[in-house]
Amino acid sequence: MQLRNVQFIDGAGLKDLHIANGRIAAIVDAGFSNAGLSFAGAIAFPGLINSHDHLDFDVFQPMRSRLYSSYRDWGSDIHRQFAADIAKVLSIPRQLRSRWGVYKNLLCGVTSVVHHGAGVDIPEDLVSVFQDADNFHSVSGERGWRWKLLNPFRRGRPLAIHIGEGTTAACRAEIGELLRWNVFGRPLVGIHGIAMTEAQADAFAGLVWCPDSNYFLYGKTADIPLLRQRTRVIFGTDSTLTASWDFWRQLRIARETGMVEDAVLWDMVTAGPARLWGLEGYGELSDGAVADLVIAAPAAGATGWDRVFALDPADILLVMRHGKICVLDGSLCDGVSASAEAMDGVSASAFSMEGFYPVTVGGRLKYVAGNLPALMQEIHACDPSVSFPVVTGTIP
Repeated sequence: MQLRNVQFIDGAGLKDLHIANGRIAAIVDAGFSNAGLSFAGAIAFPGLINSHDHLDFDVFQPMRSRLYSSYRDWGSDIHRQFAADIAKVLSIPRQLRSRWGVYKNLLCGVTSVVHHGAGVDIPEDLVSVFQDADNFHSVSGERGWRWKLLNPFRRGRPLAIHIGEGTTAACRAEIGELLRWNVFGRPLVGIHGIAMTEAQADAFAGLVWCPDSNYFLYGKTADIPLLRQRTRVIFGTDSTLTASWDFWRQLRIARETGMVEDAVLWDMVTAGPARLWGLEGYGELSDGAVADLVIAAPAAGATGWDRVFALDPADILLVMRHGKICVLDGSLCDGVSASAEAMDGVSASAFSMEGFYPVTVGGRLKYVAGNLPALMQEIHACDPSVSFPVVTGTIP
């Protein structure tokens, strides 16, 4: 398959991408072939990596009644204030909720997501769900966490944990307690780290920054300029229980803090997490890399980093994972319905619209692999009050 006439973030001319066997076989200057899909100068970039999500919580609406001092303060409050709402969402089968969490990420151009919580089994081959790390909820929220931490058979596995999540001295003390018990030196990936000190950051292999969730709950986020001097900082969205579903909106929140340069923020969702999680060949566009990529239409007149950071899910033209198209903008279908017909310019053996279903995102028609409309219908059968950010079917 060939993806033609795309630009990269560096703006160095138009390129053609040749995709074969789930990899980028070659990147060449545009113009050597008329086969494949042409994108008229749209921007191509690696599939994004979301380093923290709770896929089974992505059906929730954001919940708070005020700003909080810690995750324990928040947890006890929402279970008092929103008990009925929580029970309704949890009555939806967990697999259905998790499958929607995958689509939430996919529609934003995320092709790899690190799931935090009990393991999930996702039948659709749409997004790489990374579950190879151990994960604890938190020091106070994980039963037997010390024994689990010290398990000699898990010593080499990275451990992801909510830590320093809040603004109190107790939140900072929890970090110290975790580090004192980590006598075998397990690789630690902290999540949130609002209360983390520079010295504590030295002991972590990485820190996942979730600014949207942090500001929503606590009115404050981690001191990223300080902490990234001591550990690798990567980016996560958290679930919709505490943050927007829109990955791009969250990136803009991070950008508006002024805490990191644009290139650094971009590395936090591409090459940086690929290195931290050991995802070789991910997070980059290069010969031989895994063919996880996104092509999107930047706003007219946008220049520099605004071409990517101003994007919205509606602007995404194509999402590819492991060389297979998973999302395709309606403008590219050239009148071909979601059937077994071949798409214009691509042979039927290379790509078929069979198994793709229409949804509308931000007023733009997309065809998405897998029966997303049926999934939404199943969720609504359990709880009709669930609100989705997409509409099923074609634009009237």
